[in-house]
Amino acid sequence: MLDKLNFLIAVAREENFSRAAEACNVTQPTLSAGIRQLEETLGVLLINRTSRYHGLTPEGERVLEWAKRLVADARAMRQDIQSLRQGLVGHLKIGAIPTALAMVSSLTTPYRAKHPGVRFTILSRTSTEVLEMLDNLEIDAGLTYLDNEPLGRVRTIPLYAEHYCLLTSESGALGDRTSVTWAEVGRIPLCLLTPDMQNRRIIDGLLRAAGNEPSPTLESNSIIVLFSHVRTGEWATIMPEKLANTLGLTERLRSIPIVEPDAVHRVGLVVPQRDPMTPITAALVNEAKRLMAKLGPD
Repeated sequence: MLDKLNFLIAVAREENFSRAAEACNVTQPTLSAGIRQLEETLGVLLINRTSRYHGLTPEGERVLEWAKRLVADARAMRQDIQSLRQGLVGHLKIGAIPTALAMVSSLTTPYRAKHPGVRFTILSRTSTEVLEMLDNLEIDAGLTYLDNEPLGRVRTIPLYAEHYCLLTSESGALGDRTSVTWAEVGRIPLCLLTPDMQNRRIIDGLLRAAGNEPSPTLESNSIIVLFSHVRTGEWATIMPEKLANTLGLTERLRSIPIVEPDAVHRVGLVVPQRDPMTPITAALVNEAKRLMAKLGPD
């Protein structure tokens, strides 16, 4: 039954039978047969389909919600029993927005010191993708914004406040200033994250509120791309202050606080709103609480 429920979750996520079968490491006939058996067991049609996927039926949507709960609970049970015999072992998958990637090591490094049997996968994703992957059981936890846009059914642990700075060369526009305003920043050429990133949507809103229409000369979904362009001395960008300091400032680069207004957004850990949590997720939550206490109010 759990395998068949996993098939349904995969089909709903991939919206394609072939890709869902590949994700489940089975053949497409095996996946299709499993879903038909699930439909026969429950006595309802779950998927609108001919030779292709055409969405879930209303009954399928309801079964999908139960499937996610049951599969998550079964996964938590297996990890719990395994941890009793072997200590904490397993694979912890974390999705993080690009601006929070530099903070992930503050969680994973002390975590691994306590639980060396756990391995990690860290994925860079948009805030929307982080929440979708949590809901689809593709990741165990996420680092994302806790305000500005709806989070849905998740448990949150605030970690730090994101303050913004202008990252530019000392010889660039505004490079000799000790602070700058959003109105001033909006009048110089910028390279920014792509519009699908929540950080970009936040920055766009702040620039518009200061009377400027955002018009970056370069966009990328990679912080490294933005940083490498700023290092040439010919570009400027807006970054969270903690991230800019983590990337490392050279003598040529300056991180200048942006004020008027001093905008702040909270970033933290999000995990599924499920009880009990899997042991490896519960250990990550404990680590996040320790980090929150260490960073203190900001």
